[in-house]
Amino acid sequence: MSSRSVVLILDFGSQYTQLIARRIRELKVYCEIHPYNISLEQIRLMNPRALVLSGGPSSVYEAGAPLVSKELFELGLPTLGICYGVQLMAKLLGGSVQPADKREYGRAHVKVNDAGARSPLFHGLHAGEELAVWMSHGDRLEAVPAGFTLIGETPNAPHSAVADEKRRLYGIQFHPEVAHTPRGGEILSNFLFRVCDLAPTWTMANFAEEAEVHIRSQVGEKGRVILGLSGGVDSSVAAKLLLNAIGERLTCIFVDNGLLRQGERAGVESLFAGAFKADLHVVDAEERFLAKLAGVTDPEQKRKIIGREFIAVFDEEAKRIDGVEFLAQGTLYPDVIESVSHKGPSATIKSHHNVGGLPETMKLKLVEPLRELFKDEVRELGAELGLPRPVLWRQPFPGPGLAVRILGEVTKERCDILRLADAIIDEEIRAAGLYESIWQSFGVLLPVKSVGVMGDLRTYADALALRAVHSKDGMTADWVPLPYELLGTISRRIVNEVRGINRVVYDITSKPPGTIEWE
Repeated sequence: MSSRSVVLILDFGSQYTQLIARRIRELKVYCEIHPYNISLEQIRLMNPRALVLSGGPSSVYEAGAPLVSKELFELGLPTLGICYGVQLMAKLLGGSVQPADKREYGRAHVKVNDAGARSPLFHGLHAGEELAVWMSHGDRLEAVPAGFTLIGETPNAPHSAVADEKRRLYGIQFHPEVAHTPRGGEILSNFLFRVCDLAPTWTMANFAEEAEVHIRSQVGEKGRVILGLSGGVDSSVAAKLLLNAIGERLTCIFVDNGLLRQGERAGVESLFAGAFKADLHVVDAEERFLAKLAGVTDPEQKRKIIGREFIAVFDEEAKRIDGVEFLAQGTLYPDVIESVSHKGPSATIKSHHNVGGLPETMKLKLVEPLRELFKDEVRELGAELGLPRPVLWRQPFPGPGLAVRILGEVTKERCDILRLADAIIDEEIRAAGLYESIWQSFGVLLPVKSVGVMGDLRTYADALALRAVHSKDGMTADWVPLPYELLGTISRRIVNEVRGINRVVYDITSKPPGTIEWE
């Protein structure tokens, strides 16, 4: 987007590659992840200020191991090799890598030597100091290349940290990016600021200015843009950024499919049509969606019906707007990374279709103003743009909405029941001060009726499962041990206030083996 300084991360398949990038971004330095096999010509065109070689699951001496050209280390760029990255650097530059006598996974302590205490990479550490780190390797350096010196060691990996100070080449066997390496942030900071002499200039204020200029350049002086506004974090921030850049030439389309949370539509209308004066088209499609879902109980069929219908509604509404040339999407950087194949665990995880996969007949050019950002950066940008905190810190909500939280047939009555119960859950979780610390907390309406007693009368009504999980990215999740008193309050309120539910149960299943959503 600009001539900003770039740190280039080459991905060799580590499960931590995105975390490396996030840690560097948190230090306000811009970085990008690219596959390890990016060409030297492409690297030269990018003109990076530094290189980071990620870890990976391979062994450098095995057939088919991901390799780079030795010329990479002749570009004169400061380079930090992490785990597999240091092993590869050592092998290509004349060192030796062998299987370790004892594989090392988990916590370890790296002892800093005299050379390490003098190295800018370990600035702030003292000779003899033991650094708590996280290891994950089955190979180790047996001999370092010419020009390298040892700066840190463990009993199992005698060359745990090495440096060629003259060429600014550094290698560490441990992972500085994970929380289990408490001083890892200091090491990354030392590399960026003391070794590479970079400045912390990557801020969301600067990004907003650059992005607005880029949007105006891409769209031109007269181009019109449409955006599917869901009310979630990504689409809301993208909408505000576009509004700032092109004003009334942006049209936001909000589809009310009857599967939304309580107050969703009113909140979007109040913020965007009201406070921000956006051109907002609200499509009332509840009857249309529920008619398509009538009698359907299969989860996958529900998702496909909702996806197809959303595309149809969005397409119809878009055709009513004259002169539209561009479609805006809230694509984020993890979407971009995960849609590119890398060798190893970070290989393609999923393909992304943020608007459900729009028909080719629309012939619109894409505008993706957030595609360089991680989720935490999107929230920071949103705050910079003046979006209210409740919008920025909303918990993720599934694309198919309440349909995948209603097991069995989806009807208006069941949607209304779950909507009210979900609002109670939201209210009590917020009142307990837990909302922002929980990844998702919600109710699932079960197709299970049970006998109850209310006011000396027998009831026969639905059960609701309460779900609350901690997660970083939704790929894995742990159930939240909510306080018993809070569980009791939620259960009592739902049973008393929501007609149609007479029993509440708590889901204590993690992911895996379960999933976050029930369908």
